Amino acid sequence: MTRPQMQVGTVTITAAPARARELAEFYERLLGWPIVAEGPKGGWAQLRPPEGETGPTINIESDREYERPVWPSTVSGQNATMHLDIGVDDLDEAVAWALEAGATLANEQSQEHVRVMLDAHGNPFCLC
Repeated sequence: MTRPQMQVGTVTITAAPARARELAEFYERLLGWPIVAEGPKGGWAQLRPPEGETGPTINIESDREYERPVWPSTVSGQNATMHLDIGVDDLDEAVAWALEAGATLANEQSQEHVRVMLDAHGNPFCLC
């Protein structure tokens, strides 16, 4: 069978109950991507790259059973199953910007040219 045409169009990040808008606002500050749509009661929000930039749409969805993930993974913790890798030109400058936007630097860093950050709800993302 020949592989059909496929393209990643959206990445979805989980948020605490009724706090999708709050997490979307964090990514709006971090990336400069506008929130273009949202659902009722803070349950869902969507960001898209601004005109002239590329990237997948980012959906933020609230989950009533959400547990803040831990990084690095632990045997008994709620482990992150996916994360964003965000390419940057200047790692130190990008870390400073992410901190100003509301991220935190993860306690453990395992690669010299990558910084693991945690978003406002504890989801990890990497600046590289």
